[in-house]
Amino acid sequence: MMNNPPLHVDVITIFPAYFEPLQLSLIGKALDKSLVTIDIHDLRDQATGVHKSVDDTPYGGGAGMVMSAVPWGAAIDQVIDAHPGVVHDLIVLTPAGEKLTQAKAHEFSTLSHLIFACGRYEGIDHRVTEFYQSQPQVRVHELSIGDYVLNGGEVATLVTLEALIRLIPGVLGNPESLVEESHSIAASDEGAPDLLEYPNYTKPPEWRGLAVPEVLLSGNHAVIKGWRSQAALTRSKKIAGQTGE
Repeated sequence: MMNNPPLHVDVITIFPAYFEPLQLSLIGKALDKSLVTIDIHDLRDQATGVHKSVDDTPYGGGAGMVMSAVPWGAAIDQVIDAHPGVVHDLIVLTPAGEKLTQAKAHEFSTLSHLIFACGRYEGIDHRVTEFYQSQPQVRVHELSIGDYVLNGGEVATLVTLEALIRLIPGVLGNPESLVEESHSIAASDEGAPDLLEYPNYTKPPEWRGLAVPEVLLSGNHAVIKGWRSQAALTRSKKIAGQTGE
């Protein structure tokens, strides 16, 4: 049986150097092992004129500048044409997008070709989203990493890549560690949100007057499992109460 080809990621940005950290840590190792491939593209390569401008004033007035559809269309077409025969998932980073969740990260980690569009200023001309939503070989995802505004989509793209690449088989040394992570632990009550991870401790057994919970030193795995389940539930309820969920 043939293995599926590794996930390929194209990132389009006006700041390619922002993505140098991808060469570090587990993502860097995943790249070295060809578990995922990533290409970074400079949007200004598609711009014309002396200043290589990629933005203009907004129709209707208002503060700030809007990124032009012309270079974005050229850049996205280029990466689509370089990967024929697959479905292309275009991820447009925007505070107005759907919230990134662990489930969404799992979904992205199973796909073939991701294209990240890193907007800046007041965002990308919305016709870019509208056009590619009409293309049968493209699925468009407007994505947000939280209820706040950043200077651009680069940081949000790094967060999303970190979240999804670690879920690709072979990236983590111990895949069992994914099972008991926050937002991956299923709640026991039907309809309840997934739980946050329980607190973790390591040596020494006492530090600055604070002791490791005695149950964790007992060696009784059944009792430890029960304590961890209760601790995860308590932590989850506390956070839910703070956020009003």
